[in-house]
Parts: sequence; C-alpha cells; structure tokens
Amino acid sequence: MRLSSGFIPTVKETPAEAVIPSHKLMIRSGMVRALGAGIYAFLPLGYRVMKKVMEIIREEMDAIGGQELHLPALSPLELWEETGRVKAFGDILFHLKNRPLVLAPTHEEVICWLAKNHISSYKDMPQIWYQIQTKFRNEPRPRSGVLRGRQFIMKDSYSLDSTWEGLDTSYDLHAQAYRKIFSRCGLKFFVVGASSGAMGGTGSQEFMMESRAGEDVIAVSEDLSYAANMEIATSLMPKAPRFPENLPLEDIHTPNVKTIDELARFLKVDHSRLAKSVVYWSDETPVLVLMMGNDGLNEAKLAGVLGTEVRPIEPERLLELTGADGGSIGPVGLRERTPASKRFRIIADKRLEGANNLISGANRNDYHTTNIDLQRDCQIDGYYDLRTVMEGEPSPNGKGTLRIIPGVELGHIFKLGTKYADALHATFLDEHGKEHPIIMGSYGIGVERIVACHIEQNNDADGILWDKALAPFLFHLVSVGTKSPAVVEAAEGLYASLNQAGMEVLFDDRKDVSPGFKFKDADLLGMPYQVIIGEKNLAAGNIEIKERKTGKRWLHPRVTIMEHLQELART
Repeated sequence: MRLSSGFIPTVKETPAEAVIPSHKLMIRSGMVRALGAGIYAFLPLGYRVMKKVMEIIREEMDAIGGQELHLPALSPLELWEETGRVKAFGDILFHLKNRPLVLAPTHEEVICWLAKNHISSYKDMPQIWYQIQTKFRNEPRPRSGVLRGRQFIMKDSYSLDSTWEGLDTSYDLHAQAYRKIFSRCGLKFFVVGASSGAMGGTGSQEFMMESRAGEDVIAVSEDLSYAANMEIATSLMPKAPRFPENLPLEDIHTPNVKTIDELARFLKVDHSRLAKSVVYWSDETPVLVLMMGNDGLNEAKLAGVLGTEVRPIEPERLLELTGADGGSIGPVGLRERTPASKRFRIIADKRLEGANNLISGANRNDYHTTNIDLQRDCQIDGYYDLRTVMEGEPSPNGKGTLRIIPGVELGHIFKLGTKYADALHATFLDEHGKEHPIIMGSYGIGVERIVACHIEQNNDADGILWDKALAPFLFHLVSVGTKSPAVVEAAEGLYASLNQAGMEVLFDDRKDVSPGFKFKDADLLGMPYQVIIGEKNLAAGNIEIKERKTGKRWLHPRVTIMEHLQELART
C-alpha cells in the first residue's frame, strides 16, 4: 500500500475523549473512527489487523474440529423469553421497535434452536460450531474505546455433546485453543475462575489481561498460580472462634450505634465476635445474611447461592416486616416476628459456621443481643462462601497473599450443561432409544479486544509496537529525499520487489511531507521494521533498517537487501 494514495488518516493530537493508550493510538494511527458512543468504524489499517486476528482464530478453531457458520444477528424475542434471558440481560438487550425481535448479544438460543431441528441421535455428536459475527449490547456507559462498545465482533463457538464427559473434552479443547490464540496474538494473559452470570451453567473460566483499563477485578496469588474473578474469589481467612463457655443470651442497650465499627468500639470487642445482618429480597422471599464483622457481602456469590437475582430490602419494608431498622436486625427470633407469607430465610457466611458468643441485632432499635450460639439459638438454612476477599488475605492455594488487580476480559468459556436444551426442548436419543437434553458449552472471544489489548501491552511514547503476527504490514518503507532520482528509483524498485515476493509493505512515497513527519508517522504506526532509503546511505550502497520495538538500527548492502528482508520475515 502507498501512503500517498492510502486511507490512513493519522493525527498528531490526542483525542479529548480518549483516556487509555489503545483508544488514543487507534484514533491517532487512523485505525478507527467513532460514529457514536460505543460505535466504531474500522478503517483500512485497523481492519487489516482485525482480519489477522480472525484468521488466527479460524486456524485454531478449525484445528479442534470447529465448523464455521454464520447466524443472523436478529433473533426472535420468543426464543429469549423461553430461556428467561430477556429479564437476565435487562436493558443490555436491544429490542426492535414494533417487531418481536432482538439484536443478539450472543447466540446460545439460536444454536440450540438449530440443534433441536437437526440433531436427533447421540451419533450426531459431538459437534463444535463457531462463527465470527457482529454482536450488540446496549451498554449504558460505553468507554475505553473498542474495549466497551455497543457493537462489536465476537468469535462465539458452541459445543454439543451427548455426555458430560464429552462436555469436559470440548471445554478442554477450547481452553487449549484459546491459549494458542492469545499466545499467537502476542498477549500476556492469565486464566481465572469466573461466575457464569446470565449465561448460566456449571462452570466457567475467563482469559484475562492485567490492565488499568480493565473493568473486571481479579484476585491473584503472588505467583499467579491462583486467579479468580472477585465474583467467586476465596481466601484462607480464619473462622470465628468457638468458645468453651457457652453463655446465655442477653439483650444490651446500644444507643445511637449504627455501624459495625461503632458497635465494636462501643462494646470493646473484636470484629470476629460480631455477626452483621444484611437483608435482601430473593424474588419475593426475604433473606437474612449473616457476615462476620465488617466482611463485605459479595452479591454475585449470594445470587449464585440463592439461584435468583437479589436486591436489598427497602428500609421502609424492613421496618414494616420486623419492627426494626437495618442496623438492629438479627437472627434470634426473627422468623417469629414476621408473617408466614414473608418468613425470612437465614443463611450465613462460612466464617461463622459453628460460632458462639456472637453479637447481632436484637430486632428492636438501639438494642443488640449478645452470646448468640448459631447452633443453639438459630435455625441457619446453610453456610456458604459469601464474602468479598480483600488485598493481602492468604491465597486459598497457600501460595502467599492475594493481590487485587484490574483486568480486561479477552475470552470466556462456559460449561452450559442442559440449561438451554431444557428450556427449548432440544433433545436426542441415546443408544437405548431414551431421550436426553443436549449438553452444551459456549465459548467467546472479543476480536476488537485482542487488537486493543495488544496495543495496551505494546506501545511507547511514540506509538504502537506491533508484533509480526498482528502487524498491518511487516515493513514500512520510507523514501527520504524524493527529489533525488536515485532515491526514487531505489525505493520504487524495492517496493515492487517486496510486493512481487508477497511481502507486506507500507510505502511512504509522499512527496509533500518532510522526513521528520514521515519518521513520526512510521513510529506512530509501529510496523515491526522500517526500511529507510536516503541519499547519503544509498550513495554508499547501503539501506538503513530500524527495528521498531527495540530501536536497533543497522545498514545493509543494497545488493542483498531483499535476501535480508526475507530472512527478517522468516525469523
């Protein structure tokens, strides 16, 4: 491609709306332009990179037996209603006005519909189907450039199996393929355990990149041997003690004490003696959650335990149900105070399991109950890991302490199980003629995210530092001294030779641009090698080469320059 006629609109100034490096550089280098909030046009340079990412994805998906298809972005609303995901996605889901259609943010429902109509026997499986398709999500606050958009390109694949062991195999194949894809794209990444969220299913993992631009929060051990999204992360924090002397219950007056920290100071006790009560609706059932001290409740874990969406109980409704305000609620006698139709379910964090001599609300304002034995005085419906881990806590695998870091999700893999097949009645017959639901997995990669994350990890003060695998062009040929016939002839000849050899080259042949401007553009665009033809070096029979990532420069004889460039392309 010639820069004189190519559409690569570089800009000097950093756009005001861009905050993170990838957003700034993708605009400055002429890769993208914003049509609206979270809606980007990919220009020729940016789309060349996108195509390289997609080709790597296709190669690795084909290698595990994936078959590429292309599904419509529009899908019937009724499919989403059958699986319950209209409510699960909420306002994120784009609806068409006056039509019972949605713009798909993902395609589990459509894949399940396709399988329902064409898979009837265990002999038809396993299957891996994938596509690289435009997706739509009505992000309320699009930001970080293409990392959080309303329209984006995603590779989504789906496995269909007749056995749970088959699902495990399909899942592992995708996990291996994803590692190869991200490694080939030159990304530093790690794998974390994750929540399945609105996707549902029995297990999932995220492929993450540490980045200040990330919107996910990850807990990692010091050596990265443990990593988990904060929605499911755990630690080895000790349980509350059980004391040998089991004291009788006693209500004490605690005037104007509203918070756990105030209560600990007022009573002069350690936080491990305090059982904080947090109250939520699970659908229409009130739930009391007991947490130790000032441990933070993790709503994602709570929703996973209850199997429903959760929301805090409104203060006026809590007072109506219990006769007390939020800071005075406790587990002792709570069920007896509420009508049978709104009887509280009571659960507790695992750190409180077996604890006694605890202090919690007395279900009347300005009073707390002391010496609570959860085994003696309460009916606890279950103990679960419900807390949010904190920086510096011991890692659950014993490898030092946890760091809490921001991360960007590159890909996500799910064991969906039979959730969608059950909802849409997608079944098959086993070898005995018995009917079973198809067992599914779902696996996604954000194509634009790979491009942006590569730039996030590979840039300097001057611009982008492309790896060979994703670089729009391998060589950036710069002609310096366009008024010299010898320079023009040499540059044109080398450009023709490189094209004839099938090597990717961007040729800065512009005649109305200064050498300094050309060099700044070359560093901004970041091709792996700059090949510079100038009068002085050419007169001595040499051509200069600069490796963009390291800044290393060297002169090579013109007579063997093609052989040298071909060698650089191979290494």
